Amino acid sequence: MVFLFLAGEALIRVYWLLGGRWGYTACDRTDLVHPSDGCGASDVTSIPFWTGWGALGVCVALAAVVVFFRSSVLLWVVAAALATAAFPLHLLFEIPAGFLGRPTDWRDLVARLALVVGAVLFARLAPRRARATTYRPVAPWARRAAYVAVALPFVGWALPHALWVLDVPFGISGAELDDIHRDLSLGAAVAITVVPPVAGLLVLGLVQRWGQRFPRWVPVLGDRAVPRLLALVPAAAVAVALVTYGALSFGVLVRTASWSDVTEGWAVTATLLVFVGWGMALGVTAVGYHRATS
Repeated sequence: MVFLFLAGEALIRVYWLLGGRWGYTACDRTDLVHPSDGCGASDVTSIPFWTGWGALGVCVALAAVVVFFRSSVLLWVVAAALATAAFPLHLLFEIPAGFLGRPTDWRDLVARLALVVGAVLFARLAPRRARATTYRPVAPWARRAAYVAVALPFVGWALPHALWVLDVPFGISGAELDDIHRDLSLGAAVAITVVPPVAGLLVLGLVQRWGQRFPRWVPVLGDRAVPRLLALVPAAAVAVALVTYGALSFGVLVRTASWSDVTEGWAVTATLLVFVGWGMALGVTAVGYHRATS
């Protein structure tokens, strides 16, 4: 199955390099314009290196890993890298939002879902290693940090967004509230409100038994030990991303907006600080998981 995955990824790249554009997207995730048609993918004449030849080379390298360097550690590193590249937390938001009417680049979503499948296949290929079946509890401070990382998106993100969806100008001006209702459909607004905090519940895996051993009901991986890197790499990447995004956005807001704008829209400012606290709490939880499973 791993070779079928790699062959499929390689063949679609060869197809694009030869001029075909089925399944190809030219959208930049930071600047989506007409995402439903791949941002004019059919008009692209030259495929970017990492989408074409670079990705093809990665497929060949991964095939060599499977054939010649089939170590458990390396296979889990590949699985973690594929899972991280798929941005799985974003998928949990983008797919429901797309079904609810938000303009969506489905080509990109399918490509990232394929990476998730590849991550599972590489994880499944890794040889089993004898590991303790007992749960190794994390330190109390890490458990408290996990609860903070779960609570912050509910209180600091879901609550204000739910009020805005209900047309309550909580911490923002009436003009900002009108902009929210004009730019977002009701379904997309509900998805934006609900999905991030629900996805944040995955943090509990770092302090619960199911974060060290896959539950038996999980397809393919059920009852196998959870590799540390598969949990730690995404957790660390998300923690850094949250802190960086929150801090930079807050800095830009303070520099570009007047003090009256900041105070009038204090809920937006507070939301940016929530990202910083969320990322720091997640980072502390990841450190606790690392120490407990070392």
